[in-house]
Amino acid sequence: MTMLNKKERAFELRREGRSLGFIAEQLKVSKSSVSLWCKDILLTAEQQDRLEKNQINARLKGQLIGAEINKRKKIEVIEFYKKQGVERIGLITKRDLLVIGTSLYWAEGSKKDGKLAFVNSDPFMILLMCRWFREIQKVSKEDFMPRIFINEMHRPRAAKILSFWSKLLKLPMTQFGNITFLKMRQKKTYSNYDKYYGILSLRVRNSSRLKYQLLGLINGVVENFKLSG
Repeated sequence: MTMLNKKERAFELRREGRSLGFIAEQLKVSKSSVSLWCKDILLTAEQQDRLEKNQINARLKGQLIGAEINKRKKIEVIEFYKKQGVERIGLITKRDLLVIGTSLYWAEGSKKDGKLAFVNSDPFMILLMCRWFREIQKVSKEDFMPRIFINEMHRPRAAKILSFWSKLLKLPMTQFGNITFLKMRQKKTYSNYDKYYGILSLRVRNSSRLKYQLLGLINGVVENFKLSG
């Protein structure tokens, strides 16, 4: 296509209400050339309105594409560090489990009253602590007294919630106390409603001596940390 032909085609496209950028891209010429060729062409109100809408749609499309690219990059970064984390941590030894469980109990466990209980809503953390109690502290399955706390709005799911924790911890439902439904008003229903199973208090019966042992382990972490510094 000669330059004259391109100029004539530019006139046609501009009279159709096409943008200068679109015309330049179609004809493989610079936007400044198209602007010079079409400077005397006046667009109708309808064409101008359509052109503005196309420009808005193009910007929105560009934003969506940019957001999707950023999302993919974020996922790639997260997956990279997940894999790296697995490699850096390696297999968990019995000593590792001792330190991990002691640290978690230090952060989330009951330390003031005479009860021995670890409280959290993260199912995997509860499962890890259950294993810690059994393998490190030699607590028998029969000595666990789990208690579930969840908002009143989840009452219709009571059976499902109890079943979830029972299967996770491999403890019979009869070993759980009655679910405590918290009467706190929720302004909205969250998207994870069907996947939320409340807060579990993993209590251990006859635990006074064991409680002192755990406090001793916490003290061991503190004192040995001081020495390592």
